[in-house]
Amino acid sequence: MTSASEQAVQCLLNSFDAGERRDTPYTHWHLTDCLSEELLDEILALPFDAPELKGVSGKRELHNKTRTYFDDENQEKFPCCAAFSQALQDKRVTGRVERHFGTNLDGTYLRIEYAQDIDGFWLEPHSDLGVKNFSMLLYLSKDGRHKDLGTDIYDAGKNHVARSSFEPGAALVFVPSDITFHGFEPRTIEGVRKSVIINYVTDEWREREQLAFPDAPISS
Repeated sequence: MTSASEQAVQCLLNSFDAGERRDTPYTHWHLTDCLSEELLDEILALPFDAPELKGVSGKRELHNKTRTYFDDENQEKFPCCAAFSQALQDKRVTGRVERHFGTNLDGTYLRIEYAQDIDGFWLEPHSDLGVKNFSMLLYLSKDGRHKDLGTDIYDAGKNHVARSSFEPGAALVFVPSDITFHGFEPRTIEGVRKSVIINYVTDEWREREQLAFPDAPISS
């Protein structure tokens, strides 16, 4: 393990321990300082183009062909992608995720998406229930205009009740269930809203090319 990935492990563990748990409208956590300043800046500087929406939004899967992941190719090209992926694959992190957030990762696979959202982007309320055993929405942008661009949180009736704080290195975490509704209300996005979407998904995930380590399931 590189020094960068080791530092990433420690940042993640510390952020889990210091996170704020909230149980309304469902159990979720707000984390801060999930990344070192150096790793945050390196990930922010990745040379990926923000995909064009072409007037279509509401679900990320509508743009599957232009989505970007910390897959084999990008880990090979960019050390920051490799370091962060290795940290999230590390047993110290996966074990803490299971104990702290109350989920089972045994046999799951790490999936990390690099999301770049532009004006016109929005997401309808959805729960992530299905093949995702853990969801972490990690915010990157340092643009001061993005402070109100956090994830929107809804109750079981899909009524808007809260919005997470969009701060660099902060994150929203939850274990998907049938009530973990979240999305992104339509509003102006100046520049590019950058974040990393982290999931541990079951073996039923079909798009194996999206996975960070498609041949290495998590073992408890």
